[in-house]
Amino acid sequence: MIRRLRQALQDGDLSRRLAILAAGATPSTLVSATLDLGPGSDDWLRLLPSRGEPFWYWARPGTGEYRLGLGQTVHVATGGANRFAALDNTFAGMTRNWRREAAPIAFLGFAFHEGTRTKLPNALLAVPALLLECRGGRCTATVTALAGSPERAAHGCTALLVEQPLPASPATLDRITQPLADRAWLARVQAALRSIGEGRLDKVVLARSVRLAAERPVAAAPVLAALLERQPDSTIYAYGNRQAVFLGATPERLVALRNGHAEADALAGTAWPGSAQLHGDKNSREQSLVADVVRATLAPLCRSLVESGPPATLRVGQISHLRSSIGGPVQEGVSLFDLAQALHPTPAVGGAPTAGALDWLRSRCEQRGGWYSGGIGHISADGDGEIAVALRCALITGNQVELQAGAGIVAGSDPEQEFAETEAKLATLLDVLQEPAWQEKTGT
Repeated sequence: MIRRLRQALQDGDLSRRLAILAAGATPSTLVSATLDLGPGSDDWLRLLPSRGEPFWYWARPGTGEYRLGLGQTVHVATGGANRFAALDNTFAGMTRNWRREAAPIAFLGFAFHEGTRTKLPNALLAVPALLLECRGGRCTATVTALAGSPERAAHGCTALLVEQPLPASPATLDRITQPLADRAWLARVQAALRSIGEGRLDKVVLARSVRLAAERPVAAAPVLAALLERQPDSTIYAYGNRQAVFLGATPERLVALRNGHAEADALAGTAWPGSAQLHGDKNSREQSLVADVVRATLAPLCRSLVESGPPATLRVGQISHLRSSIGGPVQEGVSLFDLAQALHPTPAVGGAPTAGALDWLRSRCEQRGGWYSGGIGHISADGDGEIAVALRCALITGNQVELQAGAGIVAGSDPEQEFAETEAKLATLLDVLQEPAWQEKTGT
């Protein structure tokens, strides 16, 4: 597949097509040409950059969907209270004159809180120079350039096709013990329960972080390969730049928009081997609370609402959740960014009432690294797209790795059980990172 792609980039036809699209356009206009690579499937992980070049990754292994974005033709970072509106306006400006053969996509990601500052931009929208896709058993490659310089696009994309060698030896990652931080988190749970008991909150989600260290830089490709194998029903995602790589395997969709129809997940409640029953009172109340808020949020944005029915069991690895879907045809002019701004954060990652929970977290200096519990997704030039909630994640900076997980605290929560829940969620990445066999088996 990669050899076929190299040949297609070098035969000159792509450059001619881009030049035709660019004719008469302003230099800043985007032009995109798509190459049909024929039937097949490829997870594209062999092409993941290893030297800090920007990339995006999105996969649903259970349905054979894989996307890799390499390079950046457009890259817009923002933050603050108007970050979604800023991205929406930027994207609308891009698509207004975008000359394209198909429906190329932009990737996007954002942090939980509008003021979060980490090694990733708070909110980011990027159009890759080269987009590789496998969907429905067929593969394509889309090259996007600026109309002012289309002639360099094919050569630049060819340079991005560098297959990475296997690692010489597996890295060993050790978990850094944090007993004080663990005790502090349990104390925060008690404080949350007092606020809930006083009627100030119905729910608040508290995040924990775990740190690991290796003797050498940690490569992203083998971690993603292990997640593809172990989490086929999750969305596997990643974004990398010169400072960090953020990756994970999430079970939760924030919202999707397709052909004018929006659909959001109401996901909450957690069970794992040895825990309480998933359909118990505490988990059912949590899921019902999330569904109520999602329903109320979507109602003014949609012409009507349809629900999937009673909450179903979603199993991802060793963990199970309760999930229902809520959606409907959107009102005229409602965009994916409008939906994201309205829905984020759901009570599944913030709490309820939303404003009160966010104030509670802010007053206690809740820290969430990278884009954990924010979102990551993609949007096509036609406006269709999907955003996943960035859960079960790792922020990799050289030989340091930070994992994060949270638990929803409601009346009746047991602090030790909530701590155990975060451990079960952290295990999604811990089991991958602390098992030497995956590094020898998958390579980079």
